[in-house]
This record gives sequence, C-alpha cells and structure tokens, in this order.
Amino acid sequence: MERRRVTSHDVARRAGVSRATVSMVLNRSKAVVISAETRQRVLEAAAALGYRPNSAARMLVRGDTETIGLVVTDPQVLAVDGFVPQLLYGISQATSESGYRILLEGVEPGAGPHAYGELVEGRRIDGLIVLNPPTDAPQIHALIDQGFPLVLLGSVRHPREHAVNFSTRRAIRRSMDHLVGLGHRAIAHIGFSPPGFVATDARLNSYRESLRAHGIEPEDRLVAYGAFSAESGHRAMRELLDRGGARPTAVLAGNDTIALGAMAALTDAGLSVPDDIAIVGFDDLPFAALLRPALTTVRNPGVEQGRQAAQLLIRLLKGETVEQRRIALPTELVIRDSCGARRQPGNGNP
Repeated sequence: MERRRVTSHDVARRAGVSRATVSMVLNRSKAVVISAETRQRVLEAAAALGYRPNSAARMLVRGDTETIGLVVTDPQVLAVDGFVPQLLYGISQATSESGYRILLEGVEPGAGPHAYGELVEGRRIDGLIVLNPPTDAPQIHALIDQGFPLVLLGSVRHPREHAVNFSTRRAIRRSMDHLVGLGHRAIAHIGFSPPGFVATDARLNSYRESLRAHGIEPEDRLVAYGAFSAESGHRAMRELLDRGGARPTAVLAGNDTIALGAMAALTDAGLSVPDDIAIVGFDDLPFAALLRPALTTVRNPGVEQGRQAAQLLIRLLKGETVEQRRIALPTELVIRDSCGARRQPGNGNP
C-alpha cells in the first residue's frame, strides 16, 4: 500500500499548534512573532514526520522560488571546458546546504539584450550568478542598478557589483616573470575564448603589460584565440606555428584546456615540450599534473570560487549586510615540467 503523504495538519497536531503556526514557521514568515520554543517544537515535529512543504505553496506564501539562476555566457563551455564543473560543484555545495535549487541557463552568442532579464522578469529565480560575463553587458549593469541580487564570477566593472574573482594581473605577471626568468622572450599567448569576454581580455592585457615591464614589445602575430575547447587550443597553436616570423619559444595558454590542445598540436608538428616550446596553463585542473610533460599552471581554486559566489548571493537574498562586495581569492603558480624549469641547473623548484 502507498504510504499516506504527511500534511501540515499532522505536524500541527504533533507539535500542539495551529496549522497557521506551522505554515509561518516553515515558510520563515516574519508577519507574527513566534517564540523560539514554539518554532523549535514545530521544526522537530516536521523532521520527525518527514514533512516536506509544497514548493508551490511556499512560493505563494513567501513570494520567492528558492531557486538561484546560474547563467553561463556561452553554453558550449558546459561541453568542453574543464573549469566550469569545479565552479558548479562549489555552487551546488553551498545551495544544497541552504535549501536552494540551481536553474542553469545558457546565453547563446549574439543573444538579444533581454537574455538576462527574462529570467528575472518571469520570477523564475530569486537571484543570479553569472559566469564569465561579456565586456558589453548593459542588462547586467541595469540589474545591478535596480538592486537585484546578483553575483558575478568575473566582473563587468560596475562600482556596485558583487563579485568573486582573483587578481588576473598578479597571476599572469607571476607566470610571465617565470618564463622570462627562464630566458624566454618570444612568448605567445592563446586566449581561452574569442575576444570580448572580460576574463579573456584581462588575461591578454596582463600578458602585454608583463612583456612591456620586461622591456619586450608585444607582437600581434604571437596572439591567437581559442574557443573554450582543447580542439580550439590545438587549432590556435597550429595557427601560431603557421604564421611568419620567428617561432615562439614559450606559450602562455588562457587555461589548462587550451594548453592541452596546444601541447597536442606541438607534438603533431614534431616539436618537443619544453625543449622546443615551453607551455604554461591556467587553473590547475585535475589532469594538469597527469599530462606528460606535467603542466606548469596557475592554481585557481574553482570549487571555492563557486562556493563563495553562492554563499555571497544567499546572504544578499536573506537581506544581510555585505561589507565586502568583491572577494579576491589567492592564486599560485605551480611549477612542473612543461616550462622546462626543472631542467635548469640549480633550480630549486619542486
């Protein structure tokens, strides 16, 4: 026989209160002051009976959906990028702990100006997390101006944005200092996406600033762009090799997925990493240490970024005061074999 569904009436009877009190406690209503003792009695009764409030009823009572929208600004990253799953895992950890669900949405390249607002206007979500927002994102600016709960994994340079990020300039500068210190001057760069994304453009600008800081003039012929996938990194590396002029001696890849493709392209071209061309990646994905040669890369804590972004958004949804609008997580250059550092005499790096 099918077990009878537990109702709020059952909870009320066990706790010795009215159904209205049960509703107000479980829906976190602040319309009436309820004593801590009564609130605890209701929660214990609900837990003992295994009662789960109807989500549609909660929406009617509280006016929210208990759903957070996660917007990926180019859906293809879900299929090909190795960093996004780490962010998703961190976000899901925080949301499950707080009772929120995640609604994953992708914004196709060239989508109309209302791509972000449709989620909000339809009241399908209570707040938004936007991954890698594009440089030109007027509707994100508008949502921030309106005070809608929104957290960026990245930045749109809005003075009142809430964001979780890291110092791109410091991370790239550390990588470039390392490569120049190994004697490289013809250093190429492959962006992990086409230009126009904040993170991609920021890494390119930091790469150029770092070259100039070392007295090296950047060359456009040494810059190529991927499109999130390892295949695109392979294609971009072949493009760099096919261009005229002196061949680069090192490559700074926009992320580890791009670096993976670039390394394969170099092998296909009969070149050795790092003897012919050194490679440095970005993110330190789980496969980075298992490549041969093992990949030198910037360790970027993806799981923690996702967790902190979700926690920050949940605080905004609860109406808490948030003093720190921008959270900057630390990065670390992890030196392995692909840059050739271990082959340098007297090098003390592990």
